[in-house]
Amino acid sequence: MPEATYAQANQVDGVARPAASTSAQEFGAQKSYWIPAFEILGFDFLVNRHGAWTSRRGDYDVTAATIRRNFRGGWVTDNDPFSVNQFAHPYQGSMYHGFARSAGLGYWEASAYTFLGSAAWEIAGERTRPSSNDQVASGIAGSFLGEALFRMASLVLEHGDGVPGFWREVAAASISPSTGFNRLAFGDRFDSVFSSRGASYYSRLQLGWSGTTHLVQGASTEVRRNEVIADFSMQYGLPGKQGYEYTRPFDYFAFDVTANTANLFENISTRGMLTGKEFGDADTVYRGIWGLFGSYDYIAPQAYRISTTALSLGSVAQWWLSQSVALQGSALLGVGYAAVGTLHGTDDTDYNYGVAPQAALVTRLVFGEKCALDASGREYFVHGVGGNDKIYRADVSFTLRVYKQHAIAAKYLWNRRDASSASLGSRTQTRATLGIFYSYIGKDRFGAVDWR
Repeated sequence: MPEATYAQANQVDGVARPAASTSAQEFGAQKSYWIPAFEILGFDFLVNRHGAWTSRRGDYDVTAATIRRNFRGGWVTDNDPFSVNQFAHPYQGSMYHGFARSAGLGYWEASAYTFLGSAAWEIAGERTRPSSNDQVASGIAGSFLGEALFRMASLVLEHGDGVPGFWREVAAASISPSTGFNRLAFGDRFDSVFSSRGASYYSRLQLGWSGTTHLVQGASTEVRRNEVIADFSMQYGLPGKQGYEYTRPFDYFAFDVTANTANLFENISTRGMLTGKEFGDADTVYRGIWGLFGSYDYIAPQAYRISTTALSLGSVAQWWLSQSVALQGSALLGVGYAAVGTLHGTDDTDYNYGVAPQAALVTRLVFGEKCALDASGREYFVHGVGGNDKIYRADVSFTLRVYKQHAIAAKYLWNRRDASSASLGSRTQTRATLGIFYSYIGKDRFGAVDWR
């Protein structure tokens, strides 16, 4: 997305100021607590009816008796298909969050709506027992995912030079459908745009091909060795922007999504700072933030699958190593609630849950406007009832700018899973791939922020 016009329009003496709203009212001036509550209940009703029409099971035949039983009875851990529990439920929660945020509510208010909306679905959306793992996925991960989608949709609208045009409205609605619905249904009441306050951001879209260089398949199902891949990533609120303050949850966040021809979604992840502080100043060569982060990860590189909702302590920073070379990095250490696929994963319900200590390290070395070297590593240790799993994921990519925002990139991705259980013993799965991509980068400087 082009930034030059926006950056100039939102600076006074080089200091960012809040962006003007697209309407006379500031965002949230006409907020409503009732509208998103009814929207969430109505959305749950539609999901229930869709499930009843498309499913042959009686799970959606809700009655007053099943609602009373679920309200009074204990919660369980269900075993629905992995993609349903670990992707569909967080996305459902993101819809709740978007309804509340686009109706003018703040992050924490919208998170409460998301949590309660998820509980309402668990009790009255299905006749099956309410599920604690679904409550985490929809009620907590849904807010982490929903806030990132809401912020990105708002950024698209904010760059509309006053009043967003038709295609910007369509693009924003495709990112956050509940935001698009409220803007269409309620017109002037909710047409103000949430301000990024001049946040510095870096986005990248990649299209390419990847082939397997190393494979230890284990007892998993068939693995496709070659894939066509589409990848989008964004970092929002990069440290160092003069005048930008981290006063709201997710004033910094990172978002990644990867789709491929092998299994549709290979990776969906978001991590945002819930609360924290800045360090460094305009006189130093480094600036950054540190604090408490919330994250949602969904990773499925064919050989295994894992999904976590986590809280972590961490930091994001940038150092100027020379006049033109910058090092950006983030480090997180925390604990989450995870679902991980079993080694004999021939069935989509063959996985288990556990507590998951986890760590992540992400770096980018930027060489002016010419090229960038990215490297990241993640580790998850899942301690479950059926055994333990250690997940390792690392990648290295080199991006070379060819012309303006057009670039080419090469990427090496390595995944490993070590699993142990009393019944299956110890097993290992490993997969490494090498790919080449066309990249459309959001800024010529690869996201390096210059405050000097």
